[in-house]
Amino acid sequence: MSEYVSAAELFGENVFNDKVMQEKLPKKVYKELHKTIDDGKELDPMIAEVVAGAMKEWAIEKGATHYTHWFQPLTGFTAEKHDAFITAPSKDGSVQMEFSGKELIKGEPDASSFPSGGLRATFEARGYTAWDCTSPAFVRQDEGGAILCIPTAFCSYTGEALDQKTPLLRSMEAIQTQTLRLLRLMGNTTSKKVKPSVGVEQEYFIVDREKYLKRKDLIFTGRTLFGAMPPKGQELDDHYFGVIRPRIASFMRDVNEELWKLGVSAKTQHNEVAPAQHELAPIYAECNVAADHNQIIMETLKRVAEEHGLQCLLHEKPFAGVNGSGKHNNWSLTTDDGINLLDPGKTPHENIQFLLILTCILRAVDRHADLLRESAADVGNDHRLGANEAPPAIISVFLGEQLEDVLAQLISTGEATHSIKGGTLHTGVKTLPDFAKDATDRNRTSPFAFTGNKFEFRMVGSRDSVAECNVVINTIVAEAFSDACDVLEAADDVQMAVHDLIKQYASEHQRIVFNGNGYSQEWVEEAERRGLPNIKSMVEAIPALVTDKAIALFGKFGVFTEAELRSRVEIQYEGYAKALNIEARAMIDIASKHIIPAVLRFNRNLSDTVNTMKEAGVEVHVPLEMLRQSSRLLAAAKTSLTKLEEVTDKAAKMQPGQEQANYYYEVVAKAMEELRVPVDQLEMIVDKEEWPMPSYGDLLFEV
Repeated sequence: MSEYVSAAELFGENVFNDKVMQEKLPKKVYKELHKTIDDGKELDPMIAEVVAGAMKEWAIEKGATHYTHWFQPLTGFTAEKHDAFITAPSKDGSVQMEFSGKELIKGEPDASSFPSGGLRATFEARGYTAWDCTSPAFVRQDEGGAILCIPTAFCSYTGEALDQKTPLLRSMEAIQTQTLRLLRLMGNTTSKKVKPSVGVEQEYFIVDREKYLKRKDLIFTGRTLFGAMPPKGQELDDHYFGVIRPRIASFMRDVNEELWKLGVSAKTQHNEVAPAQHELAPIYAECNVAADHNQIIMETLKRVAEEHGLQCLLHEKPFAGVNGSGKHNNWSLTTDDGINLLDPGKTPHENIQFLLILTCILRAVDRHADLLRESAADVGNDHRLGANEAPPAIISVFLGEQLEDVLAQLISTGEATHSIKGGTLHTGVKTLPDFAKDATDRNRTSPFAFTGNKFEFRMVGSRDSVAECNVVINTIVAEAFSDACDVLEAADDVQMAVHDLIKQYASEHQRIVFNGNGYSQEWVEEAERRGLPNIKSMVEAIPALVTDKAIALFGKFGVFTEAELRSRVEIQYEGYAKALNIEARAMIDIASKHIIPAVLRFNRNLSDTVNTMKEAGVEVHVPLEMLRQSSRLLAAAKTSLTKLEEVTDKAAKMQPGQEQANYYYEVVAKAMEELRVPVDQLEMIVDKEEWPMPSYGDLLFEV
C-alpha cells in the first residue's frame, strides 16, 4: 500500500492561488490585481510585469522549464504551445530565465488552424490568447516535465471569439449586471457582485488499455461501432455505488491527488450504473473556474488511466445496451456576501425575491428551450438522450411538490399562503435515527431540475465543455431578469408589480413545468400538446443558434455577434459530418479487413468440419446449419458494407454545411446501423478465438 497522503497539505500546492499571491506579490500589486479580478478594472501593464516575475519564480521553484497559454478552442479539447523561460545565450554561453508581463498577458497562436467557421481564412493566421486572471495559473507536472499553464481566452485578430471561454466570461458579466439590477429593486443595497456558481458531475468509463488497443473503433471514434451484448449487463443494478475494485480505487486515488495539487476540489467518487462506469464530482466554483477545472478533470482522468494500464472513455455512448455518460451541470447564483439566490428558505411562499427569480428562470427556459437543447447537442449525445440513463430530448423543468404547489396557489388565487413541509422520515427501526426529510423528492428523468438550492442541467455530454451550456443559461436568465427590471422600474408600486409579475410568469410558463416520468411515451404526447419542442438530434438542434430570437438575445448582452453565431453553426455542421465520416470509414475498415476475413476463416473451418463428418458418416446437421446461418449473415453484412461504402463516398463529396450533415444523419448513420446488425449476430456465432477484437464482456468486466 502507498503511504498516507494529507489532502489538506496537498491541496493547491501547484496553483498560483490567492495565498501564493499574497506571499509573492507586493501588497500594492496584490491589491491592484484584485481590483481587476474582483471589480473588472482594466489591468495595468506594470502590475502584469510584477505578477509575471513572481509567477515565473514560483513556477521555477516547482520545476517548471516552460510556460503555455492554456486555452479552449472550438475543437472540444484544450490547446497549448510551450515556450521555455530561457533567453538567447549570452557571449559566455549562459542563459537567463525570463517571463515578461507582455508574455503573461498575450500570446499569438496560429488562429487559421483551429475551427473558425469562416471567421478566419487559412492565409489569415494571427490570433491572440489573453490572460484570464480570474482563473488561477497552475503548474502541471507530467512526463513532459513541469509546465506553467496560464488560463486564457482565444480570439481572432479582428476580435471574434474563437473559443469557449470568451463568450462564457461575457455571459457572466451580463448576468451579474442584470441580477444586481434586480436585487437593487428588491431592496438589496449591500451585494456588489453576483456570480453563477457551478458544480459539474463527470461520468466516464474505465477499461483495460491492452484490450482497448485491440479495438480500432474505440481508438478512432471513442465508441464501439460493433459489439454484441454479453450475458450480463447492468440489469442487476449491482455496480451502482458498489465496492470499488482495487485497480480502479488505485487509479482514483492518484486522480484525486493530481487534482488536489491543481486546486480542483475533487469530492465525490463512485461506481455508476453501467459496468466499468464511474463518476467524479468536485465542489462548486465560479462558473469560468468550474469550466476550466472540468477540462483539467478530463485530461487528468485520461493521463492517469494510461499510467495504470487503463483507458478512460469519455464518449457519451461507448457501449450500446448499457448506460452512456454525461455531465450534470449544477447551476446557482451567489452574491459576494454569501447569499444563494436560489435558496427558497423554509417558507418559499413568503420568499418573494426567490419566487420572482424562480419564475424568471421558468420564463427563460420556456422561451429558449431550443437553445438549451442545442447547448447539449453532440454527436455522441444523439445515442444517449432519451434513453433510460439520460433525460429526454424534450426540455422541461422539475420543481418538486413543494414549489409546484406554491405556483399552483399563485396561479389560481394570486397569492401563496403556505408551503408543503418536509416532515420526518421514520425508518421503523428503533436503532436508526429519525431525521427531517426534504419537502421534495428528486427526478432523474428531468433535464432541468430544481434540487433544493440550484438547478441541475442533466443533458450535457460527457466530453463537452460545460462552458457552452452555461453561456446559454447565464444569458437567457440575464434576459429574463432584464425584462422583469424593465417592468418594475416603470411601475408606480414596485411591490405590487413584483406580485403581479410572479403570477404572470408562473401562469404564462406553466407548460414548461413537469414533475412526472420524462421517459414515458405519455410525456412525449403531453409535451406535444403543450407545444414544447422535441429536438431529437444534433443536426436538428443547430439552427436554434441563428434564429432571429437567438441573434437578438446574444447581441443584446454582447455575448455573441451574429457573425460568431453563424460561424459556430458552420463549425458544428462540419464537425458532425466529420465525426460521422470517421465512424463510417472506421466501420468499413474494420468490417473489410478484420471481421469479414475472420468469418471467412470460421466458415472454412466449419466447411472442413462438415466434410470430415460426412466422410465419417456422422450427422452434420448442427455444423451445417451453423455454416448456413453464418453464410447468410456474412452475405447480409457484405451487402450492408457495400451500401455504407456508397453512401459514405457520396456524403464526403457534398459541400460542407447543413445539407451534408443532414445526409450523414439521415442516410449514413442508418447504413451504419444496418451493417452493425448482422455483424453483432455473427459475433454470437463465430468462435471467440477467431473473432478479431475483444468483446463487450472482455471490456466491461475484465478491468
